[in-house]
Amino acid sequence: MINTGSQNKGTILLVDDTPTNLDVLFHYLDNFGFEVFVAINGEDALRQAEQTLPDLILLDVMMPGIDGFEVCRRLKEIPTTRHIPVIFMTALSSTTDKLRGFEVGAVDYVTKPLQYKEVLARVTTHLTLQRLQADLQNNIRELELRNHELDAFARTVAHNFKNPLNVILNAAEIIEEFGYLSSSLQQHLQTIIKTAEQMNNNTDALLMLAHIRKTEVDLTPLNMAEIVARSRGQLDHMLAEYQAQLLMPREWPMAQGYAPWVEEVWNNYISNAVKYGGRPPRIEIGATYLPNGFIRFWVTDNGAGLKPEEQEQLFIEFKRLRQVKVEGHGLGLSIVQRIVTKLGGQVGIESRLGQGSTFYFTLPRAELNF
Repeated sequence: MINTGSQNKGTILLVDDTPTNLDVLFHYLDNFGFEVFVAINGEDALRQAEQTLPDLILLDVMMPGIDGFEVCRRLKEIPTTRHIPVIFMTALSSTTDKLRGFEVGAVDYVTKPLQYKEVLARVTTHLTLQRLQADLQNNIRELELRNHELDAFARTVAHNFKNPLNVILNAAEIIEEFGYLSSSLQQHLQTIIKTAEQMNNNTDALLMLAHIRKTEVDLTPLNMAEIVARSRGQLDHMLAEYQAQLLMPREWPMAQGYAPWVEEVWNNYISNAVKYGGRPPRIEIGATYLPNGFIRFWVTDNGAGLKPEEQEQLFIEFKRLRQVKVEGHGLGLSIVQRIVTKLGGQVGIESRLGQGSTFYFTLPRAELNF
């Protein structure tokens, strides 16, 4: 790791077979607060690099025995040294030689005769980049750990809710069926059932979010007609209850994705169109080819439409729109966004007040080989 203390700005391995160059550059860098190690040939450089693990290596190209290009190549093959940035010091000025240096893993070069202020500037720049990269990796690891802990917490809480909620629902349904309750108590019982069902749905949604976050799936060609048919079968009761009309095409274009997740997207979009559409709801679903190799699938309703500021809030987790007639589009749409993003597509809405809304999601076209 780079030492960021005030007395030591970092450790440098200086490799050169010319004693004069070593001496001058050693004292120059030492005066600026760097801890400097020296090596006089390629073999010595490889040995010291593994022993000292410097923050940066200044490496001469033209040396007897193993030249700088070979030293750099070998350093990049060693797990403990491959991350160390290498700056070549070279009198070679051709583009071919410079490209060769980058090909074997160098991050930069300075030309001889050396301009020491330039050397200092390049060393400082790459040590700063190295430190920032290390900080970034640490932050990534910390975020990954927190995400893992958050997923585990969400799954644990959700699972712990499921059993008590099922007990409440079952008990309430038994009381509803066999109990003799007054009108007032019957209303309270319905409130209990409705609230427990909402909590159960939110628990399932949390489990789905955690599942999507940690699961990787292979994209395969989708039979969208079958997926939509399964989704409609799940929503038949709702469609009948709201007397909704659902229009759909006879044929669907071939996209690629993951069928169980895409079915979840249709469930969310169509059920929202039923709940927040007109009375009775008139819903049309379909697909449109896009010129960028994607297909847009869409659900259009005959609802009241949404304001631009309301549209911006739709796909945010746990966000509810209090100003619409039925409370919020909420967690379901955040699941949709998580799914579609994981599958390589995008979600969106087109809506105008008084003219209904069109919710859409895109998926890549399936490449069919005949």
